[in-house]
Amino acid sequence: MDNFIKFKNVSYEYKDNDSGKSVLSEFNLSIEKGSFTVILGHNGSGKSTIAKLMNGLYKPSTGDVFVDGNNTKDEATEIEIKRRVGMVFQNPDNQLLASVVEDDVAFGPENLGCSPEESMKRVEEALRSVGMIDFIKRSPHLLSGGQKQRVAIAGVIAMKPECIVFDEPTSMLDPQGRVEIISTIEKLNKEDGMTVVLITHFMEEAANSDRVIVINDGKIVADDKPKNVFKNAGYLKEIGLDVPITTDLILKLRKNIIDVDTDVISIEEAADSIFKAFHSEGK
Repeated sequence: MDNFIKFKNVSYEYKDNDSGKSVLSEFNLSIEKGSFTVILGHNGSGKSTIAKLMNGLYKPSTGDVFVDGNNTKDEATEIEIKRRVGMVFQNPDNQLLASVVEDDVAFGPENLGCSPEESMKRVEEALRSVGMIDFIKRSPHLLSGGQKQRVAIAGVIAMKPECIVFDEPTSMLDPQGRVEIISTIEKLNKEDGMTVVLITHFMEEAANSDRVIVINDGKIVADDKPKNVFKNAGYLKEIGLDVPITTDLILKLRKNIIDVDTDVISIEEAADSIFKAFHSEGK
């Protein structure tokens, strides 16, 4: 795969930061086109700063961020970069502006200069892709948190980005809302081929990703497939993170001399591994 987003020796320091300490320092990262990457880290680790640097919302203090070869510091390509890399934030209420779902999703395409016919086509396609077409005439404030977030995602999809960066999109949702959003995100990547970057601190949300990157104090401390990252449960807990419940259970069983397969992450895989282990011991 080709690299779609590339950080090259990036440092970032907030202008109101009196400590003089950079959030990121000499930071390097590449995101491949078509991939599903999850970035994990505790609050203050730098992961949300990374998200905002990815579409030029923040500019590096030093170093460069490239989107499909375009430097985010280049004013001439700023609009194009924001069109290619969409952003979805924690609170959907901050992204919903209109009084009707249809108008809200149409806001982006209209600002890109699309005709009314093209805008409506994009609105309907985007709402269908997130399972919200039946709510096209509904008022956003009457929707649940998960439904609002799906409308916010539709608004970004309607602008036809090549990549969407989700900055903790489920942190304000109940468990059902979280399931809805993660299912939508996975569909965008697996079925629609969109490049997805998910910033989160919920370990379970990383289960079906291609790659997990763990950030601590502005540095990458782990970068591998989800199963390989979560095996190092002790270190993750040391830096203020946890592991999925299934992984924690499997590791505890393994510690107690039960020969379970640790290369599992989903509930189904964990159940199958435990069943096989006890069945084998029963023999």
